[in-house]
Parts: sequence; C-alpha cells; structure tokens
Amino acid sequence: MQNIFTDMQKALMYFGLGTVISFLINYFFLSSENIGLDIYYAVAFGSAWGLAYYLDTPNFSLPKKLLLSFVGMGILVLAGTLIFKLELAIPSILKFSTVFVAYYLFASFRGNKSLRN
Repeated sequence: MQNIFTDMQKALMYFGLGTVISFLINYFFLSSENIGLDIYYAVAFGSAWGLAYYLDTPNFSLPKKLLLSFVGMGILVLAGTLIFKLELAIPSILKFSTVFVAYYLFASFRGNKSLRN
C-alpha cells in the first residue's frame, strides 16, 4: 500500500506538531511574558524536528546533513537577531541542536539507524 503523505508533507507535519506542542508548553508552564519570543522558540523546536525527520534518509550523506543543520541554525540566529537581539536568539540554537541530536541519538538505537521506518 502506498503511503498517502510524502516525506516533505510528513516533515511539515513534524514541524507543525513540534511547534504547537513546544509553544503550548512554553506558554502555559514557563510563561516568559513575551509571546513573540515563545513563538520564536517554538518555531526553533519545530523546525529541528521537521528538518531532522526530512534528513533521516540514506539519500543525504552525513556531511550534507550537518551542513543543512548548520544552515537551519544560521537562519534561526539571523531571524532572531533581526526580530529580537542576539542574546535572545542564542537559546534557539540550543533548542534546535538539542532536538536535532536527540532525534539522531534515538535513531542510533534502532537496527536500521532511522526513526522513519
């Protein structure tokens, strides 16, 4: 049976779910009193899950995965610096890289080294 969703659609779904769940946790339990910053951090979390899922395929070599993850972090820092300031943008890198590493750590425990299958 063919899968209904493509890899990109699933990656966008992971991005959306990660963003919404992260925002709700930040908003209701951590309450930074800056809703824009909560949204920004939630997008960083969601983008890490989405990108990690999208890159979790043998079609991408390890150097290419690393390069694309660094590009993602760079975009987050640039956007965060333009919207807020650098001091507030740095935690987004920590969220992004933590999620990215956690995804591949969980995948490493599986026999096929992927969380996709």
